[in-house]
Amino acid sequence: MVDQEKSCPLCNRPISDKVLAEARWMDPEVLAEIEKRHPGWHQLDGACPACVQEALLITLLKEGEAALHDGIQSVWPLDAEAAFGALPTPLRMHADPRFTGRGVTIAFIDSGFYPHPDLIQPRNRIKAWVDVSLPRARSRRFTPDQVPKWPGWDDREAYQWHGLMTSGVAAGNGWLSHGLYRGLASDAELVLIQILRTGAGRINNESILRALRWLNRNAIKLGVRVVNISVGGDRDRATAGNPLDEAVQRLIHQGIAVVCAAGNEGHRLLVPPATAPMALTIGGIDDKNVFNHHEMELWHSNYGQTMEGASKPELVAPSIWVAAPMLPGTPTANEAAELFAKRAAGDDSVNERMAAQKLVTPHYQHVDGTSFAAPLTSSVIACMLEANPELDPIHIRTLLKASADPIPGAPHERQGSGVLEAGQAVAFAVWRRPDIIHLGQQLLPRKRNGFLHFYLYDPTAAKVQLFGSWNDWKEPVDAERIEHGVWKAVQPTLPPGRYFYKFLLDDSRWLDDPANPHKAPDENGFFNSIVTVTE
Repeated sequence: MVDQEKSCPLCNRPISDKVLAEARWMDPEVLAEIEKRHPGWHQLDGACPACVQEALLITLLKEGEAALHDGIQSVWPLDAEAAFGALPTPLRMHADPRFTGRGVTIAFIDSGFYPHPDLIQPRNRIKAWVDVSLPRARSRRFTPDQVPKWPGWDDREAYQWHGLMTSGVAAGNGWLSHGLYRGLASDAELVLIQILRTGAGRINNESILRALRWLNRNAIKLGVRVVNISVGGDRDRATAGNPLDEAVQRLIHQGIAVVCAAGNEGHRLLVPPATAPMALTIGGIDDKNVFNHHEMELWHSNYGQTMEGASKPELVAPSIWVAAPMLPGTPTANEAAELFAKRAAGDDSVNERMAAQKLVTPHYQHVDGTSFAAPLTSSVIACMLEANPELDPIHIRTLLKASADPIPGAPHERQGSGVLEAGQAVAFAVWRRPDIIHLGQQLLPRKRNGFLHFYLYDPTAAKVQLFGSWNDWKEPVDAERIEHGVWKAVQPTLPPGRYFYKFLLDDSRWLDDPANPHKAPDENGFFNSIVTVTE
């Protein structure tokens, strides 16, 4: 049977008949949500994955955080029932959806890689692959219309798994989940630097140093702005002035931000290159896979001081329940397909095994470790650079630390400045543009002369309105463009209390305040921003 092109009956997006039919996997609650929002619609009509996912997230938020422990979806709209529900990364990190790392190149130093569909569909975003596992480097470069292949690309060996996941967590576009499980930098370009090979021993200082020195020579030519290192070197060689730290410093002096994973043992121990004084070393948190940040705890990541006295880590980020693509064709991926097929046929005996394998869908599982906290940070930096390409590593470091949210009661030496706040960090980057810097440091709504002033930077909008709960979302406040891309809405001050608000752009696009980290779920699977008025 030939797959026919149709349109989604809910949003009119063009979609194939096969994909449209995936909506028939929905569970009753998600089905009821769509029927309520679209009277007259029936399950057999089908729906595109975007509409199904929207209804799924609305259902999740309505059921409350406890539903996450039962799964973000009781029936996965693309396949069959999922064993676990890992929150989509942009949702859990309160990301600004306007920035996806477009125009920014991230280099990944890792054991090995795989040209996963999330990185090469619908266009290839892998600019180069480099193998420095031997003293003489090999490299391949690719164009956006090529299907990237390199020696050993299809080995499907263990050494490829780690790098596939770190690159996918940061820059995957969720192609095999129709965009649901994408990284924040889903439009970024990638340079993949492999430091291990089949049958080789372990990663050590020498292999990482070869990768760093290759970047010292080639990063500028390739347009690299961020380097992610989710591997560590030799424990007994964390001395001041070691060659890895010096190579990291040279990259930073070239204007390239370097991000390193802290390690997972929970020890007062750092190994190169996480010891580099100006590298951003990232520890971990466990956010319990829920929206309530009061549930957050530190992950058992490493910490300490460098030989120069710098405190590490600088930041912490999610290190568990991170959705990542599996390496296709491996025993784990093949078993996942079998388990999901059995569960779809009603065999609940597979549930324990699916839980043990941390499966989210037949193509994704949730992973843990600071190896994934680091690429989450790298993806945020890519979004910051898209928002403001003039940022250098020192500015990036300052803004990330200033926008972080400390965990109350947690020791500074283990969390640094606090938890990575994606939306807030990008907002700080936007507001440090030279053309609007005179507006100052204050980004939150502020009270002045009996009025509340709200600001938004969006150079693409032709019209901006402010809506809020103070009048039941009925009467908008028209924002005024006070200079290029900068909008201000002025609301007469309100009685003391807690209020929700959101911007409407061009009568068609809702946006919570990217500069305000205080948010609460709305009724549509997204967020409202919160402003608290005091006496």
